[in-house]
Amino acid sequence: MKNLKTIFALMLLLSLAVVSCKKDEKDLNENISPIGALSLPANQASIKLTPSNAAATQQFKWTSAVPEDGGLILYEVAFDKEGENFSAPVFKVVSDGGGVQPQITISHKDLTKIAALCGINSSSTGKVNWTVIASKASNKKTGQDIRTLQLERPAGFAEVPTELYLTGSASEGGDDVSKAVKFKKLEDGVFELYTSLKAGTYSLTDKPALAGRKFFAEGASIKEGTSTITVTGNAKAYYLKYDFNVASVIEVSEVQSVGLYMSAYGNEIGQLNYTSAGTWASGIIPVVFYQFSWGRDERYKFAIHTSSGIKYMGSSNVNNVSPVGQAASYFYLNTVTNDQWNNTYKFNPSADNKSIKATVNLGASSPYTHTIVTQ
Repeated sequence: MKNLKTIFALMLLLSLAVVSCKKDEKDLNENISPIGALSLPANQASIKLTPSNAAATQQFKWTSAVPEDGGLILYEVAFDKEGENFSAPVFKVVSDGGGVQPQITISHKDLTKIAALCGINSSSTGKVNWTVIASKASNKKTGQDIRTLQLERPAGFAEVPTELYLTGSASEGGDDVSKAVKFKKLEDGVFELYTSLKAGTYSLTDKPALAGRKFFAEGASIKEGTSTITVTGNAKAYYLKYDFNVASVIEVSEVQSVGLYMSAYGNEIGQLNYTSAGTWASGIIPVVFYQFSWGRDERYKFAIHTSSGIKYMGSSNVNNVSPVGQAASYFYLNTVTNDQWNNTYKFNPSADNKSIKATVNLGASSPYTHTIVTQ
């Protein structure tokens, strides 16, 4: 009997707790007022896009919506094609502050992507609509104020490749795309490559796989597609540079020679021959430091002769020190001016009146660099 009374008391307490909880429950108020006016940019504003400029941006602003219970509202800016109703926007992005601020700054690079999604081709001008979507919990409200932007796209790709490879029968990797030769990325959308090409064809791709995007050059322009570029004649070393931000072939030049330039003589004291994978190597080169009144001069750099002119590769340091005990970065190669003395390296003192072998590595997989070995 005692146990029955205890069980009854516990059940009564549980019932009271449930009733108490129900009384404390409140309905979630998801109501929000309409979004106010869009304030920036002005309706029908015209923007000339410069996606290659990382600092180029456009700010969007609007008047806040107001929740009935003072809670948090999140915002998204939505973009759609002219004439569409935002039932399926082509692009949405949350506002600043994780979606809580009534504003957002969008880069020209992203606006170029939006223009492409709205059917505006490169080197063309078209219109894009935008508005703001406010949400509180599960309640979303699309703004009634809709504005139009006129966007002018430059030549170039809305989505530039993050990597670039060269493949085809004319390339060092042949037709096997998994062996495609990788370009060095200089900045977003800009790539260069030192390689050799032989008779055959080649194309460009953004990954060493069949599924990669394909590109080709037509005159001074880069286009997306499966067409190829034809090479004739004997195998030769080449320098290639492409800018996908403006869809342009910057340079395709034959590398005619690579010379070891010694500053005090104002001349090249030896030549290097192309081997493979962006590498040139010399035979035996005699080295004699030049005698000045103040001492013997040991400064040098490299001259790359191409069909477009001479490129000099040297040190990032204007005035350099002896290489003895220096880190590997001392030997990194950088594009420098044709100044006779500046941005040069120094031979190891042991190389004076001896012979050396020089190697220049301009492969994409590591920093450009070189080695000097005293014989």
